[in-house]
Amino acid sequence: MAIAAAAVIVPLGVLFFISGLVINLIQATCFVLVRPISKSTYRRINRIVAELLWLELVWIVDWWAGVKIKVYADPETFNLMGKEHALVIANHRSDIDWLVGWILAQSGLQRLSDYPLPFWLALFVEGTRFTQAKLLAAQEYAASAGLPVPRNVLIPRTKVHVHLKRHEMKDLPENDDAIAQWCRDIFVAKDKLLDKHIADDTFGEEKLQDIGRPIKSLVVVASWACILILGTIKLLQATALLSSWKGVAISAALMAIITVLMQFLINFSKSERSTAAKVAPAKENNVNQARGNGQEDKTH
Repeated sequence: MAIAAAAVIVPLGVLFFISGLVINLIQATCFVLVRPISKSTYRRINRIVAELLWLELVWIVDWWAGVKIKVYADPETFNLMGKEHALVIANHRSDIDWLVGWILAQSGLQRLSDYPLPFWLALFVEGTRFTQAKLLAAQEYAASAGLPVPRNVLIPRTKVHVHLKRHEMKDLPENDDAIAQWCRDIFVAKDKLLDKHIADDTFGEEKLQDIGRPIKSLVVVASWACILILGTIKLLQATALLSSWKGVAISAALMAIITVLMQFLINFSKSERSTAAKVAPAKENNVNQARGNGQEDKTH
């Protein structure tokens, strides 16, 4: 198993790290030469070159792993995907949820305010990834605070120290408490929807949209692979790296380092290593309210 895993990790690791170095070099050059002249042009260039790297991850999911993604949305929402700015409030269900917003998470909202193209900003308000242990902690907190007890999602964290600038969100409540309740209501609805999916294995066939597998990621990875193979051949011809034991040892050491780094990145992204959910002590009025709600449910 270790040999099979290494046979997969090493080529992907070499491809990812080499292409990443090339992309970073292009980004650094544009940051120095283009950004001082035109921030908008720099962002457009950066979006294109960054996509050349992140599409490798899309390729792993769509083409190598063969994961089939089903999108459930009404026609209007589906047609507007990627064509307008959006704040995506998502819940964590797996170790790869971070792929959704890896790039945007590194940028501030104010710096994105004049971004020239439509973008989706993913907001994971649960504050951590989903595990059974965290679900139990979330259920304990919900019971103590008089909130609906979730079965498939965590309690959204609605109180953090963040500076925000509000832009025409007329459909949202206007005060902090109402916003917090609105966010909790969304996750209650998510929980019920996931219950339906667990029971019926669908969110409703009438909303299922066919997205297929993107060809762009396959083309990008194939192009990177060709560049890497040709570059390796040219390097070996120019340096005769494998013609001596020293060269073989250096090559083996580099492969070992890449393997270790890839394994480190994989382990670092696992749910068990993420921030643990904290259970806040119950407030007396919340406990009394919860008891009152329980009595009302029984009488009705």
